[in-house]
Amino acid sequence: MNTKFAASVLSALLYAQGLLGFAGVATVLLRDRAHASELNMGNDMPSGPSMLVVR
Repeated sequence: MNTKFAASVLSALLYAQGLLGFAGVATVLLRDRAHASELNMGNDMPSGPSMLVVR
């Protein structure tokens, strides 16, 4: 009975570690994606004065 409990605890710990690893990878990928979109938005903006004239 004691070995079954130890096996279930070890299984739960390994499962939790896998979830934390997946969350870490997802965090890094999403952060890189957000950073890349910020750079693209900065490149889309014109560098000179605007041609729009309001009268």
